[in-house]
Amino acid sequence: MRATVSPAGTAPVWETARGPVTLERPRIVGILNVTPDSFWDGGRHGGLDAAVGHAAVLIEQGADAIDVGGESTRPGAQPVPVAEELARVLPVVRELARRWPGVIISVDTVKAEVARAALAEGAAVVNDVSGLRLDPRLGEVAADAGAGVVLMHSRGSVEEMASYDLARYGADPVGEIVDELAGALGRAAAAGLPPSAIVLDPGLGFSKRTEHSVAVIAQLDRILALGRPVLVGPSRKRFVGELAGGLPPAERLEGTIAACVVALQRGARLFRVHDVLAVRRALTVAEALLSSP
Repeated sequence: MRATVSPAGTAPVWETARGPVTLERPRIVGILNVTPDSFWDGGRHGGLDAAVGHAAVLIEQGADAIDVGGESTRPGAQPVPVAEELARVLPVVRELARRWPGVIISVDTVKAEVARAALAEGAAVVNDVSGLRLDPRLGEVAADAGAGVVLMHSRGSVEEMASYDLARYGADPVGEIVDELAGALGRAAAAGLPPSAIVLDPGLGFSKRTEHSVAVIAQLDRILALGRPVLVGPSRKRFVGELAGGLPPAERLEGTIAACVVALQRGARLFRVHDVLAVRRALTVAEALLSSP
């Protein structure tokens, strides 16, 4: 295993507003999209009751955290006004934090205003798919709240980042991704975020063609060399379908599991997925095998 460890040799720790999360075992982040247009589950969990019900299922299946998103980043998605995103996200975050105080609640947003309000309602983590590019204030908001952050690699605006439009790399695409993630770490440091609050996400499928996502997983050690734990999010994404011969999202579960297991072997410690139970079972077995002397 190539997971980052602390100087004392213990498991890596991720500091969040709800306290530390140890990464001695794989951690599952369940996806809860409260949007009408996400590529896989858009519209299924848009109301409060539906969202809370689905969160209950994810937690029962073994999710360590729930990532609540109110703005889709699918290819061609349109930006959501702040007021609309707040209306989608805040009631859900508030209720999840009330019902499950021991579960880490993450808010998936690129907007400082949304992050601030969600953290005030009980969220402990901000998942910024722009890596602090799109709203410079977001890092300061997270730092002030003592929140954890996920800094994802992407390029361009919300409308562009999940497309292939900016998936233009030279001879060493992973090197460019590492450099851009290092830039995100620099922005985080300037905002006052301590390294212990930061998890890095290479952004599988974001501004990346299939070959780029494959290279990222194969060379995950280069991202781990930046010194922070790594989260991967391969769940039902286009590259999984393309690798399996052109499968639609509904038929990408097995490929998602395969990507998670290989990423675990390469050192990832957090896995953002729709299918918590299946991925949890697979990773539990894989971790036991990989840890066996």
